[in-house]
Amino acid sequence: MATRQQPSEPRRPAPRLYLVTAPTAEPARLADTLADAAGAADVAAVLVPLTGDDERALLNGLKVLAPAVQSAGAALLLDGRPDLVARAGADGAHLIGIDDFSTAVASLKPQRIAGCGGLSTRHDAMLAVEAGADYVMFGEPDENGHRPSFEAVLERVEWWAEVFEIPCVGYAMTLDEIAPLVAAGADFIAVGVFTFDDPRGLAAAMKDCMARLVIPGAVQ
Repeated sequence: MATRQQPSEPRRPAPRLYLVTAPTAEPARLADTLADAAGAADVAAVLVPLTGDDERALLNGLKVLAPAVQSAGAALLLDGRPDLVARAGADGAHLIGIDDFSTAVASLKPQRIAGCGGLSTRHDAMLAVEAGADYVMFGEPDENGHRPSFEAVLERVEWWAEVFEIPCVGYAMTLDEIAPLVAAGADFIAVGVFTFDDPRGLAAAMKDCMARLVIPGAVQ
């Protein structure tokens, strides 16, 4: 995931998509769907939250999913399971909160991607960078589906874009939230449930998301 250009530069790269799946205990079942989606749009990463206690079954499923996602040009990230990343052939992990991130980062870096979300304060976000985060995420819902107001999310993304070079991911709960997050300066736009709920299919939904990423003066 590339770093941001310096603020003094008049043009910046267009953001890329970061696809978040629903929690699953059978990741292999997602292989074809996610490969098609990543092939239909500019998807930088796919984040998969895992459920279930059968580690062997999860690993077997991830070993099917990983090459399908990676061959489509996207990185496979595991949500909160850094212990499975290397064995599954995944590209990294996304950790929630500075405590969990700080505990896991040494097991991931430098070979794997280490991302951090669940950052409720600016101070925590800065601590994540100091600890080695490859990116930070703002605006994702918690386990109960709650998150800060969208205005607060935009404010946090704008602040980050002005100050830091480490990329940030802005989480879009709806299609209409994508363009404002792009304008605020997010390097990646996370999209999740609403894309999977699209009756036309995930690939078609991702094409709609791509159409919202275009910004004036973007480097294509």
